Amino acid sequence: METAPPHSSSLHRHATDIADSDVTLEQFSSTIFKSLRRIDQRKCAHAYLGGLLAAPGKKTLRRIAAAISRDPSAVQSLRQFVSLSPWNFDDVMEEITHWVAHRHPVTLWSIGRTVLPKRGDKSVGVHRRFDLHSGRTLNCQLGLGSFLHVGAAQIPVDWSLYVPRAWTQDPERRHDARIPDSEQYLPTWAHALRLVDRLSARLDSPSAVVLADMSNEADVGYLVRGLAMRRRDVVVAVPPQVAVLPAGEASPGPVSAGSLLRGQVLEGDGLAPPDGSPRASGPPSVLVHLPAGSPGHSLGPAYRLFASASDTGSTGRLWLTSLVHHSPAAVAATAARTSGTTAVLDALRQDFGLLDFAGRSFPGWYHHMALISAAYTFRDLHGAIAPAHRRPALRLP
Repeated sequence: METAPPHSSSLHRHATDIADSDVTLEQFSSTIFKSLRRIDQRKCAHAYLGGLLAAPGKKTLRRIAAAISRDPSAVQSLRQFVSLSPWNFDDVMEEITHWVAHRHPVTLWSIGRTVLPKRGDKSVGVHRRFDLHSGRTLNCQLGLGSFLHVGAAQIPVDWSLYVPRAWTQDPERRHDARIPDSEQYLPTWAHALRLVDRLSARLDSPSAVVLADMSNEADVGYLVRGLAMRRRDVVVAVPPQVAVLPAGEASPGPVSAGSLLRGQVLEGDGLAPPDGSPRASGPPSVLVHLPAGSPGHSLGPAYRLFASASDTGSTGRLWLTSLVHHSPAAVAATAARTSGTTAVLDALRQDFGLLDFAGRSFPGWYHHMALISAAYTFRDLHGAIAPAHRRPALRLP
């Protein structure tokens, strides 16, 4: 059965079980932001990090500035640092990745998606999108993040902003939002692949499994095929309408995953492991292939299609996994860990200001995501949050 998302404080308790509590904020900050070339940039990064951990409530620039300084010019200094100062997001996220991976074993990566509601049309990449979680069409940004699983915790180590064609093909919008020439339109599945590629370049983890909830992504087949080409094992939630071919059968053609699995449940049939051993307990499942990407191409690897159980006991989300030699129950337990990714995103919204930044420029959006990721990493791995009623001893340059 799929587990309920743990509360963010529960994640924090689990994380601190594996924390190195002797690490100070200064030590952490000096490592994570060592790629920033100027001393004043590193001081601002350290100050902003302390403000994110100390400021109560919404993490607006004014609240963050008030938490670290009595100087009224602090707000402008922080705004300049986040939105205009030239520093590299990738370098900071790479340091966070290495900080986590060098201290704790990592065998599972996950990809999460977050919808960021916005007012107006000035925030970079803003567009109209149906949000499955709220059941409404929103004016929003869409961000995708990659997370390293560390024990029961998950740490955000990279981000990718979905930028629709209405932005990438509009020179005026590109100029105003400072979107670099190298940034072109990508569908969401390609953003997910880009995150996996960047993480693969940082870490020597060829056996790490990729976990993703793409249950509202109609083109999820491209992601699954792309990960197969990269020899990555996957556990991916897919929409019921995704086309599959039952393995080992003379099927007249592709059928929808939802209809195939419904028939499997009605027949009371489970999946026998490929080695012919007795069926393992677990959710109903069946071996399938994805249809060939183009005519004349051979079928790719076999996948197990299975359904997680909802809280009511009915069939929940549908999943594809390349882990066909693992027991269905074990793979279902891995799939259930997407609830942890959801909980981390909720914590970033509630406690770290994920929704509190205007995000009007492309560099500013990425800078903000790097800073809140660093703050979350420090709190959850090292268990330290500055008391809200005390200003930390941080100074802006």
